[in-house]
Amino acid sequence: MITNIYQHLPVCAVMVLFFGAFLTVALGNIKPLRPVITLLSTGAALVMLCMLIKPVMGMGQIISYWMGARVPAGGYAIGIGMEVDSVSLFFGLLLGVAAFVSAVYSVQYMVHDDHVAQYYTLFQMLCGGVLGMVLTGDLFNMYIMIEILTFAAVALTAFRSKVFGALEAAFKYFVVGSIGSTCVLVGTIMLYAQAHTLNLAQLSALIPGNFNTATKLAFALLLVGFATKAFIVPFHPLAADAHGAAPASVSVMISGVLTKSGIYAIIRLVFFLFQVMDKGSIRLVLVLVGSLSMFVCVTMALAQHDFKRLLAFHSISQIGYVLTAIGLCTGLGISAGLFHAMNHTLFKSLLFLAAGAVLHETGTTDLGKLGGLSRKMPHTTVLFLIGAASISGLPPFNGFVSKWMVYQAIYQKAVESGNIAYMAALITALVTSTLTLASFVKVTQSVFFGQMPLECQHVKEVPFGMRLGMGLFAILCVITGLFPNLVTTYLTEPAAKAVFSAGAYINNMMGAGYAESVMGEAAPALQIISFEAAGVWTPLHWLLVLCIALLALTIFAVAAKYDGYVREASAVQDDRYDVFFGGEKTVFSQVGGGDLFWGFKHNWRHYFSIMHDLHSGVVNDYALWAVVALALAIAFVQIAL
Repeated sequence: MITNIYQHLPVCAVMVLFFGAFLTVALGNIKPLRPVITLLSTGAALVMLCMLIKPVMGMGQIISYWMGARVPAGGYAIGIGMEVDSVSLFFGLLLGVAAFVSAVYSVQYMVHDDHVAQYYTLFQMLCGGVLGMVLTGDLFNMYIMIEILTFAAVALTAFRSKVFGALEAAFKYFVVGSIGSTCVLVGTIMLYAQAHTLNLAQLSALIPGNFNTATKLAFALLLVGFATKAFIVPFHPLAADAHGAAPASVSVMISGVLTKSGIYAIIRLVFFLFQVMDKGSIRLVLVLVGSLSMFVCVTMALAQHDFKRLLAFHSISQIGYVLTAIGLCTGLGISAGLFHAMNHTLFKSLLFLAAGAVLHETGTTDLGKLGGLSRKMPHTTVLFLIGAASISGLPPFNGFVSKWMVYQAIYQKAVESGNIAYMAALITALVTSTLTLASFVKVTQSVFFGQMPLECQHVKEVPFGMRLGMGLFAILCVITGLFPNLVTTYLTEPAAKAVFSAGAYINNMMGAGYAESVMGEAAPALQIISFEAAGVWTPLHWLLVLCIALLALTIFAVAAKYDGYVREASAVQDDRYDVFFGGEKTVFSQVGGGDLFWGFKHNWRHYFSIMHDLHSGVVNDYALWAVVALALAIAFVQIAL
């Protein structure tokens, strides 16, 4: 009886989201029901996914569910199957948490928008598409879900059509996203022509070791198609355009969830469907692309003057960490990559919601038009600082833990392999983290501190519902940073073990012994190194240090404020020096928070000039990038496999 309940939970979790979208349309004229239906559907999906943690994560079970015919004896799977192991459940849980908290935030955030019924409908369609993609056990069904989530994301990007650039961003997303979806469809067709099945488990048994020109081409097509959904280089400009135009709650879903669906699909592709991670060339390419995504996007973020575009580039930079760690193909690397994927969902969602709060109250995300908001929005400021510290890798927040694990995983791989490319990847990761911190110093000064413009004098704190959404993410950032051993024990380690257990995934769906009969003896799973074994200092020590530092800053701030009153009574204040400035008083040169690192950008002006020319904003150029990336992938795969 219990087993039957578990078997039905995955399909029910997906269907409740699609049914919620249907109800929102059917009852759309009743305005109070729109957010209620969305909260109920996303909450119900999250509860169902949480119910699977014990059997899947705790007991190592794999939940399978067949819709339609099962597997004929000795034949091919002809029904659509859903298969949930620790990997798919891990990414499903990320979707469940982000969707529910984003729905909570949307209740008051979207209240003044037009066509709110359409927003909630598309929001639930996007959630259902992502969840269906990560839980399905059928390759063609994965493509269908990709189409659903892509078109929902495109429509939500253009939802605020009066916002400058919204329609253009949606069109770019539509064009390049369609190229990616087409690659997935053609790759799926080619695999079906070769193996006569669409079941992921059966394909994972039949394809590895049987490579020919067609299967190699299918691999390249699927890899590029999934990469477009993760927005990794060279598809990163789409994320910046989409995030800049979409509502903040949608940015949470695109950055925190949709990008992870692309990472999940890449994991299924290289570790299960083709099982090519034993090849050093494949590992190096994933690490190279991840490192490029890290560095290129963090430097692009440093040059931005728009709050949301800056966060968008940082989002892809952090995805670069995840892809790099996964490309190492080690136990620690996979565990670190998954940990950072989870952390990225939490802190980046928090940061986008904070940006949405600023936009909600000020009407702008231009860093040059903001400042001093900490006096008007103290709660939002504190919550933003938690997210900024987390993404910058400062202890005791969660970003520090996963980044440290990524550093150690790369270093161990460099030592074991003797390959200098891995050491270069480690240096890139460290530099990226430093530039991330610098970038958020700039944002913090530009938005929340410094001099307040006259246009912001009317600003007030956002409603409680919006603060609640941000607060939930902030609490999770702190908890997962203080108790990382719980995360590794109950989430990332089971998921990492499942990544190296393709044989168990195949046998669960196709029957005991099927994988061995087709593939021979399965390789043993690698040892997964936990947080404690990685040699990271106890987070509670960092918390004590942080508390002492905050106490010292508080004392300093109070003393400075008192001293300021004394000076104000005895001296005339010069407003020119209320913000950062450069040079001596005799050579006055005011520097705003948005140009806090103008010296760095000046020294790197030739690099930024090249980046400016490459990021033209023309959709034809971005489509050409996709075609070139596909051509390079095809050429590489034909040689490497």
